Amino acid sequence: MARNQTKRMERVERFLIRLIQQPGADQGHTGSIRMLLACLKGLAHLFRCVVQTRLFFYEVGILQRYPLGCQVISVGNITAGGTGKTPVVEIFARELHKSGRKVAILSRGYRKKELPWYQRFFRETLEPPRVVSDGHHLLLDSEMGGDEPYMLASNLPGVVVLVDRNRVKSGRYAIKKFGCDTLVLDDGFQYQKLKHRLELVLIDKTNPFGNGNVLPRGVLREPVRNLKRANFIFITKSDGQSETLRARIRELNAQAEIIECCHRPQYLRNAYSDETLPLSWLEGRKVAALSGIAVPQSFEGFLRGMGARLMTCDRFADHHRYEAQEIIDAVNRADELGACALITTEKDAVRLPRLASSAVPVYYLRVEIEILSGAENFHEAVRHICTHGERKGA
Repeated sequence: MARNQTKRMERVERFLIRLIQQPGADQGHTGSIRMLLACLKGLAHLFRCVVQTRLFFYEVGILQRYPLGCQVISVGNITAGGTGKTPVVEIFARELHKSGRKVAILSRGYRKKELPWYQRFFRETLEPPRVVSDGHHLLLDSEMGGDEPYMLASNLPGVVVLVDRNRVKSGRYAIKKFGCDTLVLDDGFQYQKLKHRLELVLIDKTNPFGNGNVLPRGVLREPVRNLKRANFIFITKSDGQSETLRARIRELNAQAEIIECCHRPQYLRNAYSDETLPLSWLEGRKVAALSGIAVPQSFEGFLRGMGARLMTCDRFADHHRYEAQEIIDAVNRADELGACALITTEKDAVRLPRLASSAVPVYYLRVEIEILSGAENFHEAVRHICTHGERKGA
């Protein structure tokens, strides 16, 4: 019963996402869809007012920002999902750790398993944050910690990963319990309660601002003019030819430094073992794709670009929690179509249930960030950004 309800909700979610990603003009739709879009437009105006009023309250001090006395770097988006934020957070935290800093990633843990509302109401302010990793051991799985925090913790030995809605509380915990001196605020552009020293904002070149509307009529989390708060802007999924987007960003923020980067596939790894394969293995092979991410087209495009022949593409809602039967069905369908593997994303791989056996192997595509312009490499970019933050905080 609960599973059927979840599937219905995911179908509604995918329908609404397709709808709000369309251009702002509402012609060409049926009367009922036009009415729905008009309602979404009205809600978007209300949402914009709430967002701007809340920001004003923080700016004038009616709502308080809490400083924690250490380097706090926010990595976030101005749009909802799909900018490729997690690989940027990962490489940023890794470079900070390599430079000798004691780093903690503070995440909300979107779609982690929650306590019942009545328990959250009484316990959330009293209990410590969930510790996905203490820097030495993985302590929670993806269900309890969230798929992105779990993926970050798996790939970042030496980095503490904490999950809590209240990131002021989790930041204090990271400092007191683990002695952290640098906090990376995952998805923090809209989180104003914790005072940031640096704002890094990611913009997806393939769809920078959607149709220009805020949620729920568009994908903007806040008006695009609020990019003026950013200290650094990363253009992600870039091909290095971003003059028009750069000019638009400069209209919105004349001071921020701009760094362009792309997501570069590295290798395939078996979802259930340590086996790895080079990307050249995909050339000419029939494979099936499986994903539950915000922008599956990018992932599928990577596979096609490396010569794979996609026999089928199973798409689920972002952060979908897979059941064993769903994966068994996907594997069997791939086998029936003559595919030699089922390929998924790394973020999906942490949500896959363990299978006793599989008709075809299941691999995930490892993707990392490569800087195209604005810095020689990520190490140089992190050093420059942190130096900028220390000057700002002085």
